[in-house]
Amino acid sequence: MHLETLAVHAGHSPDPATGAVTPSISLSTTFERSADGTYRDGFVYARADNPNRRALEQCLARLEGGSGAVAFSSGQAATAAVLHSLRPGDHVIAPEDSYFGTAELLADQFGPWGLESTFVDMTDAAAVEAAVRPNTRLIWIETPSNPLIRTTDLRAVVGIARRAAALVACDNTWPTPVLQRPLELGVDLVMHATTKYLGGHSDTLGGVVVAREGGELFDRLRKIQTSAGAVPSPFECWLVLRGIRTLPYRMRAHCDNATAIARFLESAAGVERVHYPGLERDPGYAVAASQMRRPGGMLSFCVRGGREEAMALTARLKIITRATSLGGPETLIEHRASVEGPRTRAPENLLRVSVGLEHPEDLIEDLRQALEGVR
Repeated sequence: MHLETLAVHAGHSPDPATGAVTPSISLSTTFERSADGTYRDGFVYARADNPNRRALEQCLARLEGGSGAVAFSSGQAATAAVLHSLRPGDHVIAPEDSYFGTAELLADQFGPWGLESTFVDMTDAAAVEAAVRPNTRLIWIETPSNPLIRTTDLRAVVGIARRAAALVACDNTWPTPVLQRPLELGVDLVMHATTKYLGGHSDTLGGVVVAREGGELFDRLRKIQTSAGAVPSPFECWLVLRGIRTLPYRMRAHCDNATAIARFLESAAGVERVHYPGLERDPGYAVAASQMRRPGGMLSFCVRGGREEAMALTARLKIITRATSLGGPETLIEHRASVEGPRTRAPENLLRVSVGLEHPEDLIEDLRQALEGVR
């Protein structure tokens, strides 16, 4: 079945009682027990399961081609659950330019707990292999990366992990299953911040982990979900499931607009460098072309003149909004170094752009007039 069809129908079915095509939001926290001690459809208590959460998990597992999915209250909670599934003394290899929240989890939360971590240039397979230790249990991939938009060769890292008897987890938030299929390339776990493109409207918060196979690891993640309790609300699940129905078509527009803007910025006088794997001169172009259907809706660029010029440029924008996050219909721009703080690897003159669904000519004109003020 094609992805467009799955996005519309996976996790959806007409309500058996009313025939409603759009699912209801089930707000109940508790469910009636039958006289024989069983529970109708297995629902006992909302922390353990909920009709909306179950529908979302079924949908996401099918979209990614996995055996099952576990939904969480945020992308950070989903990442933390994967790390929590490991043991003190285990070792994790992660990208040196990973999302700063992931780096904080590894260093500040799980480091004191006993989890060891090494940050490497994930675009260099030799560096990844050199970082492997006897106790390496997980290689965490983020591709394209945040905010330098670097691409990691999934096949190469999976090969390294197999030789080391380690798991591979991939943050697939930016490409979504529309553009990149990590499980089909041998990755064990896929993580999404469903807040972003899957929800698609900047109005919901959530995360998910999709497993390629069932078994002990998936069971541990499910146990962490229910016992730790970082579960999404029924309404959040309903919103994400609604957003997914238009995901394939939204992603096409995000990609079209981002490509047009990247090509404009590539030749703009006030721009020092553009990071976007859809540009032929980008270092990740070949890898992205080999494992992604399209290069995505995220890009970043470095402004000539440093931090002050970059911040001033954002203040001159009239359509593009200065805000943190991504994946919504509106185009957002942000100065990543000031958002991420002292651990940032983002250059001080770098601006990250989540390209939205406005007309590309309007976005380009907005950037053009803002760039005119760059000295």
